Amino acid sequence: MDTKKLRQKILDLAIHGKLVPQDPNDEPASVLLEHIKAEKERLIKEGKIKGSKKSAKASDMPHYPYLLPKGWEWCKLEDIAYVASGSTPSKESFVSNGIPYIKMYNLRNQKIDFDFKPQYIKTETHNGKLQRSRTEVGDLIMNIVGPPLGKLAIIPPSLPQANFNQAAVLIRPLLHKAILTKYLFYYLSEMSEINSISTKGSAGQVNISLTQSQNMRVPLPPLSEQKRIIAELEYCFDLISTIEQSQSDLQDTIKQAKSKILDLAIHGKLVPQDPNDEPASELLKRINPKAEITCDNGHYPVGWIDVILGDIFYHNTGKALNSSNKEGVLRNYLTTSNVYWNQFDLSLVKQMPFRDNELEKCTVQKGDLLVCEGGDVGRSAIWNFDYNICIQNHIHRLRPKGDLNVSFYYYVLRFLKEHNRIGGKGIGLLGLSSNELHKIGMPLPPRKEQDRIVLKIEELFSVLDNIENALEA
Repeated sequence: MDTKKLRQKILDLAIHGKLVPQDPNDEPASVLLEHIKAEKERLIKEGKIKGSKKSAKASDMPHYPYLLPKGWEWCKLEDIAYVASGSTPSKESFVSNGIPYIKMYNLRNQKIDFDFKPQYIKTETHNGKLQRSRTEVGDLIMNIVGPPLGKLAIIPPSLPQANFNQAAVLIRPLLHKAILTKYLFYYLSEMSEINSISTKGSAGQVNISLTQSQNMRVPLPPLSEQKRIIAELEYCFDLISTIEQSQSDLQDTIKQAKSKILDLAIHGKLVPQDPNDEPASELLKRINPKAEITCDNGHYPVGWIDVILGDIFYHNTGKALNSSNKEGVLRNYLTTSNVYWNQFDLSLVKQMPFRDNELEKCTVQKGDLLVCEGGDVGRSAIWNFDYNICIQNHIHRLRPKGDLNVSFYYYVLRFLKEHNRIGGKGIGLLGLSSNELHKIGMPLPPRKEQDRIVLKIEELFSVLDNIENALEA
């Protein structure tokens, strides 16, 4: 389930008056606007706020984005709220303990996180040069410089006094503050109005001016309907949060299930053994007659043996890029940025010159297992394409010395990686050297059992992947 799209759809219904039913007994928004207008005139007369340069009525709005239900009214944000921009104090105004000064990095997940890199200013600066941007509990803060735009937060009771910088505006409803602030928070979160007025600045910035903020169009419902909308939104979003947590828990469970499947597979417990299978010791004799066959295999089923990677795979790294060496023919080659777990990103494939005598070592063919030497150490994928390609020196090419199911050993490496036996803290920046790779211990099951194990892994992983895809649909 795409919960982000679901939230967006619910917000869209809310601002169009389609989330909750209208009540003909509600006092219309036009009356609410008259009450707010009277309060605004009183505050202006008392000198508590400045008056607008031009008075605007709801009916004067030149462009309506959409039709509103009966009882609703279009208005400007400044018709119903005091809107002010933030300020930037001088360096000398900052102190180690004073009035909290909110910066845009403190707006996180639609809340004020003042534990993150807190800054403070002097009280005299707060009450002097920066008095227009003093906040109160319940004020709405909106960033006006992005990307991204649309960062919103309501000032919490834990910040009874605060100030904020010039990359945001303060929105303080003039009446019914608790209700209108929440309604405006949800309305602006829908983003359509913000996106419609934003302008591109320099260096990829997007901006909204103070004037644009004051003139933002607001679909204003009756006050009683605002309460119902807020209650319904909070109910829906709480439910979605529960779903998201359940999805996250299920994804963790799927990850754990895959890890357990690999654990069972690597230890011979995923599929039953067949006593008619040729034992792995005979397979190893054919693959590598010089390899030592150990008798200490009690931790594996009968017919399995312990080997090291170098017993059953030829392995080497590719060519290092050297700008001074221009001899040879330009050929495509893979870097670690092309190799992901069991897949390749071939959207950007680089080229460098390869001499003929380098091709045998550096060329990958269908069925080779590639392992990253650096970066995400041990990340692996099987090259299953019908054409050859070259590799750089930070990729190991593993080619079986005989008849092996390479997919089984891809899963072995994945298991070892998950359990920090490859690329663990001990290896660090050194990566996975050829010598370390050569000595990695791993099981060798009978050849036919390798096939049965891979089939069972892929069958079970397919079921889990389908569940995971359904969660994200």
